[in-house]
Amino acid sequence: MKGSLIILGFFTAGLLLSFYKIIPGDLIKEEYSSYALYFLMFLVGVGVGADAKAFQALKGFNLCILLVPFTTILGTAIGVTIVYLIIPDLSLKDAQAVGSGYGYYSLSSIIITETYSKSLGVVALLANVMREIITLLAAPLIALYFGKIAPICSGGATSMDTTLPIITKASGKEYAIVSLFHGIVLTILVPIIVSLILSLG
Repeated sequence: MKGSLIILGFFTAGLLLSFYKIIPGDLIKEEYSSYALYFLMFLVGVGVGADAKAFQALKGFNLCILLVPFTTILGTAIGVTIVYLIIPDLSLKDAQAVGSGYGYYSLSSIIITETYSKSLGVVALLANVMREIITLLAAPLIALYFGKIAPICSGGATSMDTTLPIITKASGKEYAIVSLFHGIVLTILVPIIVSLILSLG
């Protein structure tokens, strides 16, 4: 949760400094943001590839483990469709793009900002930060009322790192590997799914 609040704090600081003209908004050139996105994508690949647990998580499980990230993807798609029906002036494409960040706020918001819309990128940042914070705060209640797998699905891509400790505490140590695998799969899929949705007409 601390990491999410720090990210949110820096975002708010940048917003206020630009709004009050303390730092000129055109100081950050478009190509710099693109380079930052490419570098972030590179670091994600390095991080997943260098993590031995990422491949060890596959051992000892059958194909049923794939149902966990699939459930998160399907559940998120259904959830944001409901949001789309409730909120006026929100397209289904925009709603699905935001939801497909699966809690990976840094990457999904940058992809949306750079390739589609800056305003929607802000929405993606806030929505996905909120997903992580809700998981950190409510994992025990989610596990109690919706089952042991539910906190993992709630955490989305963060179930492999920031929300893993609270998920393990709420669901049990036997779910740690499932949570790790789930987070790795979604981390890999976030840029693919977000980019695919944004490319739709």
